[in-house]
Amino acid sequence: MQDEQSLVQRAQQGDQEAFTRLYEEYFNRIYRYAALRIGNQAEAEDMAQQVFLSAIRSISSFKWRNVPFSAWLFRIAHNQVVDYLRKRSRRPTTSLEESLVGSGDDPQRTAEHKLDIEQLILATRQLTPAQQEVISLRFASELPTAQVAKIMGKSQGAVKALQHSAIVALRKALLVG
Repeated sequence: MQDEQSLVQRAQQGDQEAFTRLYEEYFNRIYRYAALRIGNQAEAEDMAQQVFLSAIRSISSFKWRNVPFSAWLFRIAHNQVVDYLRKRSRRPTTSLEESLVGSGDDPQRTAEHKLDIEQLILATRQLTPAQQEVISLRFASELPTAQVAKIMGKSQGAVKALQHSAIVALRKALLVG
């Protein structure tokens, strides 16, 4: 965290190399979080870029309050996901399962992979928004429980309970499906 704090301070002073290192450290996690939440790889990549554009514009306002810099980034990402989902019904999108399937793969394997993804997406949609958020942050973004708790403004116990209930619900949905 000390190294992160140093990088953030340097970035706040206009050091582009420091911001680039922060970008490289967190871009993939932000992207995976967005992709799982919105179900569209291209849109998720654009969204992750927008998160970092927003971050670079407002990094001077970031204050250390015993919360990692990444929690601030994920809060920006969360807000963008919410905005995207509000607007989503107004424009067509390519589904995540369509964009993940490669054309050069073995056809049987491709079909099985697509079916698995479709089932997971359908099962995830049955979760509550809070459960979806926990699953996205914990597994797609690979964040520890403590950090997820800070991002979501909940206790670690509440995050663990949400995660547990989400996994149980996913298991049931995937076994039934």
